[in-house]
Amino acid sequence: MEFDTLFDRNEFARRHISFDDQAALLAELGAADMDAFIDGTVPQSIRMPGELNLPEALTEADALAKIKGIAAKNKVNKSYIGLGYYPTRLPNVIARNVLENPGWYTAYTPYQSEIAQGRLQALLNFQQMCIDLSGFEVAGASLLDEATAAAEAMAMAKRVSKVKSNRFFVDARVYPQTLDVMQTRAKYFGFELVVGDFEAAAGGDFFGALFQYVGKDGDVADLSGIIATLKGQGAVVAVAADVMSLVLLKSPAELGADIALGNTQRFGVPMGFGGPHAAYFAFKDEFKRSAPGRIIGVSKDASGRPALRMALSTREQHIRREKATSNICTAQALLANLAGMYAVYHGPEGVKRIANRIHAVAAAFANVVAGSHAIVHNEFFDTVAVDCGSAEEAGRLYQGALDAGYNLRRISDTVLGVAFHEETSLADLSELVEIFTGKSGYVPESAATKLPHKLLRQDEILSHEVFNRYHTEHEMLRYLKKLEDRDLAMNRSMISLGSCTMKLNATAEMLPITWPEFAHIHPFAPAEQTLGYQELLQDLQEQLKAITGFDAISIQPNSGAQGEYTGLLAIRRYHEANGQPNRDVCLIPQSAHGTNPATANMLGMKVVVVKTDANGNVDIDDLKAKAEQHKDALGALMITYPSTHGVYEEGIRDICRIIHDNGGQVYMDGANMNAQIGIMQPAEVGADVLHMNLHKTFCIPHGGGGPGMGPIGLKAHLAPFAPSHVVRAVDGATDGMGAVSAAPYGSASILPITWMYITLMGKQGMEQATRWALLNANYVAKKLGEDYPILYTGKNGRVAHECIVDLRPLKAESGITETDIAKRLMDYGFHAPTVSFPVAGTLMIEPTESESKAELDRFIAALKSIKQEVLKVQNGVWPQDNNPLVNAPHTAFNVAGEWDRPYSREEAVFPLPYVREHKFWPSVNRVDEVFGDKNLVCSCPPMSAYED
Repeated sequence: MEFDTLFDRNEFARRHISFDDQAALLAELGAADMDAFIDGTVPQSIRMPGELNLPEALTEADALAKIKGIAAKNKVNKSYIGLGYYPTRLPNVIARNVLENPGWYTAYTPYQSEIAQGRLQALLNFQQMCIDLSGFEVAGASLLDEATAAAEAMAMAKRVSKVKSNRFFVDARVYPQTLDVMQTRAKYFGFELVVGDFEAAAGGDFFGALFQYVGKDGDVADLSGIIATLKGQGAVVAVAADVMSLVLLKSPAELGADIALGNTQRFGVPMGFGGPHAAYFAFKDEFKRSAPGRIIGVSKDASGRPALRMALSTREQHIRREKATSNICTAQALLANLAGMYAVYHGPEGVKRIANRIHAVAAAFANVVAGSHAIVHNEFFDTVAVDCGSAEEAGRLYQGALDAGYNLRRISDTVLGVAFHEETSLADLSELVEIFTGKSGYVPESAATKLPHKLLRQDEILSHEVFNRYHTEHEMLRYLKKLEDRDLAMNRSMISLGSCTMKLNATAEMLPITWPEFAHIHPFAPAEQTLGYQELLQDLQEQLKAITGFDAISIQPNSGAQGEYTGLLAIRRYHEANGQPNRDVCLIPQSAHGTNPATANMLGMKVVVVKTDANGNVDIDDLKAKAEQHKDALGALMITYPSTHGVYEEGIRDICRIIHDNGGQVYMDGANMNAQIGIMQPAEVGADVLHMNLHKTFCIPHGGGGPGMGPIGLKAHLAPFAPSHVVRAVDGATDGMGAVSAAPYGSASILPITWMYITLMGKQGMEQATRWALLNANYVAKKLGEDYPILYTGKNGRVAHECIVDLRPLKAESGITETDIAKRLMDYGFHAPTVSFPVAGTLMIEPTESESKAELDRFIAALKSIKQEVLKVQNGVWPQDNNPLVNAPHTAFNVAGEWDRPYSREEAVFPLPYVREHKFWPSVNRVDEVFGDKNLVCSCPPMSAYED
């Protein structure tokens, strides 16, 4: 034995991929070896000419040691910068049992509500928290960040306002990052932003306005007068409000606003160099059908018991497509769950104590510092603006604080901002007072207030039982476990959602995100304190450039839809810089994901739909005709590769050439990148820009519906048009290129996951991942093809990384629907594949590379067994209206009660032997979707509803 063989650098790839299954899988597909299989599956015309330019793999121990060294280059000062980001304490019971628990972070968006009741309840708790604090009747289940939530409020205001003007007023007191994002969005909506003192809004003709309740420099303003004036003129008014301040202050609804929004980060979520964090978005009931994002609603199941679901089909880009005003298709579910559970654990008295403490230390600091320096605002919540009298004095105090380990904010040459927070101790207060006054050992005698009495909250908050029951750790621990057990996540079985790439989220990849060196860094911390993040970001950009072939990478977009927006934005800016702003036609194939036309509309582009042929490929003749027809105005083509139908289109180079020949640019949607790496490079086949879903291809977990990250790769000519940031310029970006996200690098704290994945897999492992993704998908397609038609195939009858099972013939013959089959899979212990996308009446299956043959075989056996059950209905053995499919899923309550069904209890809940070994019990029967929309309830029902 060679000594070197005892040290296996590729050990992680063996944990990620079941290499031992290779021979059996290839034999089933009739391929002699892996190279022969790939040659028979992937068109030669798209193959990349060389190999991946990535380093060799590191072991888990070596990769963790390397990233620990990178993290150590960050300096974790005590942050008093504010501007929407604050140190906070995530209770350990929540950290260990939600954030670090694969039962929560590996779950998917709760489209299959019967097996998602736990996280739906957690999100309903979040909504209830937001409803209580904002004062509105309805709140959503989170948006991406405060800045994009403000932009969504602007778009929603235009949609519901009856004022014909295109002018929107923005309070000059908003956070600068919020204004930055709003300016980016407003330009392509055709809105005129007017920024000024909030009282100046009274004199204009505006369809809407955004005011900041607690201003960027700390002042608390009574907005009720200006809100009343604007509403009297027909405008729709949004208020951005700090979530912790609302514990003490009157709600935005009581001030008269129509919409409230803000960041919930300081409810226990680490700053993480800017994210991910869950924004809240609450609004009047009358606006609920115009709201962006997701809303969790209360409905009932087939047994009449309360059940939760996503309400109102709120992914509006699928409904309105090229008429959409939002392209949101995800949320920040995991972060919303953390913030909601923070409120559950602390309860009303706990959060009041925290909010009062934050304000009290700020007031105490202001009172003593006022003896030597001017305090700019007499009324504030947590941020004290200190006028130091001169730039020299401000610089001296700023540096003194820095030397003592405190980061302050330079508001101006002479004014410093000191933002207090949950982690401020008496020792911190004493030290900050000494820095500003020279007085040591300061301890306040009593708690003072600097909040205007007329703005203090008088109503109760968090009065629902869920916020008043789980305040001991044992009670909280068991509550979290109860909710977790209601959900089916990747720690139970594979989730084969097509176009969603639910692969292994390895523990080693996840570990660094909770390290203080990554978690406790403010996004606007001094650059010399973030050298570790800068190195990590540079490394990751080089990794992604090597994988995609692009010249530059922008990390800022904090979701896939944001990546789409940013990619198309770069194209729009490029055409404008070339004196061709008229290039506003966007060609999009019929089969495209609904976010594509929605994104194009948000950027002021005219959508022209391109036909697809019988095989699901782009109709190149139709593409050519339309590109030539619009050649003087052609801006872009948006195309997914491999296609949304899961097939490698052999004509992709010709498609790109046609667009370029007619003056356009090619945007490639990276939803299906798991079929690309090491096989092809998007830049090399002709794409100009690509968005990457790090929460799909690159192992960031889906978190039950977020977070995600959607960085973009750009060719050199588009690179100057990537977003920068008004507060902290993005390295390599061009000044003046407006931001798309609140933070310069989006949800930076989860980027270590992707860095770890690529580092652990290395060049060989990344190539193998793609090969096994194709191998597993083709194995599933072949085995299921024995019972169901496979809708689209490419070269040699092969698929790419996913396949579409056509249920329409079976439905026509039996009456059993694709929904019946999806729900029946729950009884077999599986989450359904993607239902009715991209083709109605189908299932799209993507097994990924990280599932073993044993798991694939269990899934295949389930669908084969279901086929036999359908045939029993078709042949009259079971009635069409009373069989295991239409009654699915079955709960423990069903089998424990009276049984008068024409099939046995065992057939209902133990349909195959493997199910007995590890039975997952859905907690509710099939949820009534129509009832939930007709009787919309988006707040927590009383406990008696469940008892009854």
